[in-house]
Amino acid sequence: MNVAEMLAVVHDDWMEAALEGLSQTVATREGLRPQLERFFELLQQTAASHDAVWMDSVIYLWVWSQTSTDLDSEHTSVVGVLQRLLGITLQVAARHFPPEEVLGAAEELLQYWSHMLEYATEQEIRARLDHTTAELERAQRELERLDKSKSDFISVAAHELKTPLTLVEGYAAMLRDTLTSADKGVALQAQPFLEGIFRGSKRIRAIVDDLVDVSLLDNDMLKLSFQPLWLGQIFRSLADELAPVLAERRLTLKIHHFPGSDRVLFGDVERLQQVFRNLLTNAIKYTPDGGKITVDGRLLEGFVEVLVMDTGIGIDPADQRIIFDKFGRLGNPLTHSSGKTRFKGGGPGLGLAIAKGIVEAHGGSIWVESPGYDEEKCPGSTFHVLLPLREAPPEDGGKESIFAKLAAYIKKGE
Repeated sequence: MNVAEMLAVVHDDWMEAALEGLSQTVATREGLRPQLERFFELLQQTAASHDAVWMDSVIYLWVWSQTSTDLDSEHTSVVGVLQRLLGITLQVAARHFPPEEVLGAAEELLQYWSHMLEYATEQEIRARLDHTTAELERAQRELERLDKSKSDFISVAAHELKTPLTLVEGYAAMLRDTLTSADKGVALQAQPFLEGIFRGSKRIRAIVDDLVDVSLLDNDMLKLSFQPLWLGQIFRSLADELAPVLAERRLTLKIHHFPGSDRVLFGDVERLQQVFRNLLTNAIKYTPDGGKITVDGRLLEGFVEVLVMDTGIGIDPADQRIIFDKFGRLGNPLTHSSGKTRFKGGGPGLGLAIAKGIVEAHGGSIWVESPGYDEEKCPGSTFHVLLPLREAPPEDGGKESIFAKLAAYIKKGE
């Protein structure tokens, strides 16, 4: 008796065994019956023609009819169902035919099942890959939506905070002028409160300005005003500005006269001053009292590189990219002090993100190097700022890519 004839004999027994083996409830069994009937019919055609390609249509339907839950599950697969059906087929055949006939039929059936398993595996890989790709695309769209929502919130928050902040500053100034002309005793008594209001509003103003800058960078709306500048002059100005803080924290700031520090560059003076102010403030925050901060640099072909080095607590290698992200603060913010320049002082985590945006808008690059994080040994950090040497303002408004400059440098070296 050939395999096709054997299958005709076991049909009813096979169907009941398959339904019982693949389903748990009566309702599920009745829903599964048409699919198994179709499978068995094609299996008979395969046995009659000795061509397993007949099975491809039902396997394709089973694979591509799987739900997202099925595709996400490691325990649900068409390959697994086919393996169980093979076992059921051999078990049912053993109940109806002698062992030698079952053994001969099994050899032929295994050839058919080999084709089915190979085809099902190929289709399931494609189906799961398509499903994973769709999930990744959906996640990417969701991330983009969330990022846009965050950017929109930052923009709106910065805009909405400006008006009440201006009112607070204005009324505080009016109150100060009024008290100045009033009784001196009252004026002296109110002076500390007014100073507190002015300090607080100045701190809020700085945060609002940072939010505005982040919004401009997110929307590619940062405008640079290119003019001649000298890096040495910028650092001398910042040294005077930060002198009181450095003295309070007993920190030493050493600014070297490095090649390129007195060379005329073209850039946005205020924005580059903002970059280096953020880097120096960052160094102050993460360097213990009595530490040292050093500014040095060197000339490269087509670039000037500025190094801001400190003897601070350092940065873990895993975090050295995160710190340039918006709100990329490290550690628990609840453990940080509230002072902007105190050791491990707090802040919204925007300074380095803004610095990165400004430097890249100049066609430059910024990165950090540090052996690691250690509050006891204080290995320190070195921030690198690479700026292109320009003899005139760029025609494209400063969007020239650093990679284009590097490519030209490499080509020149060749």
